[in-house]
Amino acid sequence: MNLSGKAIVVTGASEGIGREIALALAKRGANLALVARNRDRLDQVLSELHNLGSGDSKLYVCDLQKLADIQSTAKQIIQDYQTSLIGLVNNAGIWQKKAPLEEIPDQEIQNVIETDLLGVIHFTKALLPHFKTLAQSAIINISSRSGITAQSGQSVYAAAKWGVKGFTEVLKEDLKDSPVHVAGVYQGGTNTDMFHKAGETWSPEKMATFIPAAQLAEVVAYMLALPPQIWLSEIHVENR
Repeated sequence: MNLSGKAIVVTGASEGIGREIALALAKRGANLALVARNRDRLDQVLSELHNLGSGDSKLYVCDLQKLADIQSTAKQIIQDYQTSLIGLVNNAGIWQKKAPLEEIPDQEIQNVIETDLLGVIHFTKALLPHFKTLAQSAIINISSRSGITAQSGQSVYAAAKWGVKGFTEVLKEDLKDSPVHVAGVYQGGTNTDMFHKAGETWSPEKMATFIPAAQLAEVVAYMLALPPQIWLSEIHVENR
């Protein structure tokens, strides 16, 4: 798609993979609807986008664990961008520290499922009627290697990410005769602060083996910028 002057929603855009996706898309001429909980960090990313010439980018403070927040934010984004709004990158997610199920706090279980799975479903549902009215639009769900493989100590995180995989596959079927293109991204460990926030204490040497977030972002931007006759419906990314 030609991204110049078009608007794309990126959730979890205040840092990490989401921030890098926003920057990569802005370099291709897109305007970004930045969605996250932290206004200060969103302000910083928005300033970076404006410096890149993405002057119509905007920020939206939204807690993906709150359905009312999602619905009101999606409504405002549609009002702000109207027919220029052509895409959604469901990127927001939180990590569940590796542990046996019985040792994972109940609130952590709730937070992971609500953010990593329900947030994806509800945000997509809120924007989907708009996307169906366009000549062409796109939804990319950022899942994880944990959404296609079983890895010890990740029962809750995997449950959410396998859910995203199933949700993505059914959306493809439901929308195959519509103008909405759907894709899933299944990446290996990516070098962001997500793990440290959950209390993982991995060494710098281990983190250095992970995918650089900026490079993963280039993959997502490439998917969205392909010619309109081409679509990558699933992509697996690993660090070499």
